[in-house]
Formats: sequence, structure tokens, C-alpha cells
Amino acid sequence: MSRSEEQETFLDGNSSRDRKGSDVDAFELSSFDREVKLKTYEQSEDLNLDDDNFTDTLLHEDRSKSSIFMAFMNMANSILGAGVIGQPFAVKNCGLMGGVLAIVLLSVLVDWTIRLIVVNMKISGKTSYQDTVEFAMGKKGKLLILLTNGLFAFGGCIGFCIIIGDTLPHVLRAFFPAHGSLFHRNVIILFVTCFVSFPLSLNRDISKLSKTSMLALVSMVVIVVIVLIKGLLIDAAYKGNLDTGSLFFTSRIFQGISVISFALVCHHNTTFIYLSLKNPSLKRFGRLTHFSCFIAMVFCFVMGYTGFLVFKNKTKGNILNNFPGNDHVINVARFCFGFNMLTTFPLEIFVLRDVIRDLIYFNTPTSNDQPIALSLKLHFIITSITVFSTMVISFTTCNLGALFELIGATTASLMAYILPPSVNLILTGAKKTRRQKIPHYACIFFGFAIMTVSSTQTIVGSIKNVDQKHCEV
Repeated sequence: MSRSEEQETFLDGNSSRDRKGSDVDAFELSSFDREVKLKTYEQSEDLNLDDDNFTDTLLHEDRSKSSIFMAFMNMANSILGAGVIGQPFAVKNCGLMGGVLAIVLLSVLVDWTIRLIVVNMKISGKTSYQDTVEFAMGKKGKLLILLTNGLFAFGGCIGFCIIIGDTLPHVLRAFFPAHGSLFHRNVIILFVTCFVSFPLSLNRDISKLSKTSMLALVSMVVIVVIVLIKGLLIDAAYKGNLDTGSLFFTSRIFQGISVISFALVCHHNTTFIYLSLKNPSLKRFGRLTHFSCFIAMVFCFVMGYTGFLVFKNKTKGNILNNFPGNDHVINVARFCFGFNMLTTFPLEIFVLRDVIRDLIYFNTPTSNDQPIALSLKLHFIITSITVFSTMVISFTTCNLGALFELIGATTASLMAYILPPSVNLILTGAKKTRRQKIPHYACIFFGFAIMTVSSTQTIVGSIKNVDQKHCEV
């Protein structure tokens, strides 16, 4: 069947259900312009995005695939990452009641918008988040999502380097006390980046990182357990006081929401993980997303309230910095967290490298909507620049809390709460009732509120230097 005949068949409302797969393929693979595609979608009444047999011909057949378990490891590791260690700081900013509300609400929103990205991808027939946004919003939309994804991943990489500098020096000093002066944070960051993070980041296949992601999740469980136990046993001199204003909600709740958002948002990795699945479908991906977000929510609750209820007003952006540097058990947690960052860092570099590739070839047409593959030389150059530039920036700052707040307020809000529902409204708005559109508009408004209020509070607070020095331990 020719391409024109396929398009006509798809537009025919009397098409039989057993030909739906080929019809969808015709829609996905067609090369006509954005307006015609949108019109085609709006005229279709048989498109069932929940069908496990929904054909996905745009997948690379030679790409290594992940089982549902391994995909869960990559997604959960991408969600948790560095953000979990800042959850006590988030609860401090939200208040005890505000923290519960924020963690539950954001977990639900993140679960919904992650799945919405894949729905939008199916509708548009694209294979990446940024291409889906371009399909709906044009070139300006693509540029916006590229910059958003890139800045989120870039900020995350800086945060991971900061954490390595916060954690591993304590561990090495504990094992080699006679040579403690050698383990300066910047020296450790440099060494680890060159010999661990950089080689892992050169990998071209995300599915190969699933085993290290599994180890990272195990290490995260160890961290939470250690913080829970040691927090109960720590000397009273390290504990803070609970302000009455922190019992319910605080004026800094939007800053706390930003930190939680940074922990939960993994939207920039969504399409990578979906396409790495064996036999991908919306049903399977939905189950994967539900379970991953639930596990992440549990971790946020346990870490957030365990840390805050111990250190209260003394809680720092990195909760491990609240413990003494010579505590050997906490140093085990620091080692585990440093290891976790080593495995999460390459996941962010994957995203950052693809963003740079798409910016380089922004106006270059591609065949069958497939992204242009980077040559080995360009792959190496881009990876080197991204890895070592984030490393250099991490030498100059260690205020992890403010970094999480800014990233969560700006790029995470755009990526997670504003763009997915906006794109879905553009693609399916003509078919939705006013009532069905309310959740989309509410999510968009929520994202803009976080972006405006939280970023303003963080910037003003940094200028006034109201927070403690987060490098002090």
C-alpha cells in the first residue's frame, strides 16, 4: 500500500479494527505537516492508546532492550537520585502538614504527567519529548523544551558533583586519617569525575546502566535506614528546635515544593526509558510509572520526616552534613550516596548530550523522524565538555539546597507541570470537554506559581544570605 493510500485508509472512519495497527503506523510515519496531522488525529475515533498492540515502528530494532524490572531500576534511580537527600530540607521549608500535602500531591502530578508525555508521543508519532513539543508548538516549543531539559540535566550534574565533594572526603579521611589533608573536596571531585563518572558517561546505550541503577537503589535503601537509626541515637548537641511556625505550613512552602519536585521529576528521561522497554506499551509503562512514583514517594516521606524531626531548624540541604564527619556508620551512608551519584550522573549526561545534539542539528531535516546519530568523535567531544564543565562549576559552590530550589522552581516546573498538559491540550483539546480540561489548566497554573514564587524567594534569600553555610559540617 502506498503512503497516500495508507493516509486515506487512516482517515476512513469505517476502517476495521483489525487494521488499526497499520493505520496508526501510517499516521505516525507520514511526512505531511503539523496542522494536517493534528486534523487527522482529531478526525480519528478508533485510536486506542491503551492497546498493548499499539504498533511502535519508530523504535530502533537493534537497540538493546530492558525488562520491566530493569526499566524500573533506571526510572526509580532517575527519580530518586540526589533529590532524596534534600527531603528533610524540603519538609523544613514546607512545614509538617505542608510536607505531607506537597509530597502526595507532587507524586500524583508527576505520575500523571510522565504518562502524559508518552501519550503525547504516541499521538504525535514522535520518539522524543522535545520532538513531541515541536510537533504541537512548532520550533519555538522545541527550543523551549531543549533548553529546559538541558538546564535541568546540567543543574542535576552540578548537584551530583557537589554531593560527591560533600560525601567521599569524609569517608576517605575516616579510612586514612593520617592523610586527611590530601582529601580536599575539589581534589576528590576531580579524581572521581575523571576516572569514574566520565568513563560511564561515554556509554551510548542507556539500557546498559540498569544494573548499576539497581545497585544504586540498594545503596539508597541503606542510606535511609542508616539516617533513620543514627538520627535517633545522635547526641543532643546536634539536634535543633522545632519552631511553632513549622507545625503546619510555612511561608517557604513553595521553596520546599521545588526541592521535592527536583527529587521526583524524571520527565527528561521518560522517552529514553520507555523506548528501552521490551514490547513497550502504555499499559506496561503505566504500571512501571505507578510503582516507581509510589516507591519514590515512600522514600521521600521516610527520609524527609526522619531527618527533619531530628535536626529541625538546623536541617541542611544535604542531611548527611548534619552528622559529624567522624561518624563511621554515617560515612558508610556517605559512601553509598556517593556511589549513587556516580550511577545517576551518566543518566543526566545522556539527556544533556542529546539536547546538545538536537541544538546542533536544530534545522537539519531527518529521515523518518529519527534523530541524527552522533559520530564517535562528536560523541566524545560533547560528553567531555558537559562532564568537565559541570565539574568545574561544582568547585565554586556547595549550597545544595538553593541549587535544588532553583532547578525545581524553573526547569522542573516547565518540564513536569506546564509542558505535558499544554501539549496534550493542543493535541486533543478539540475532543475534550471543559470539565476534562480542568486538570490540565490546574496543573499548568500550579507550575507557573511554583516557578514565580519559589525562584523569587530563593534568589532573595541567597542575596540576604539567610541560610547557613551548607559546606560547614
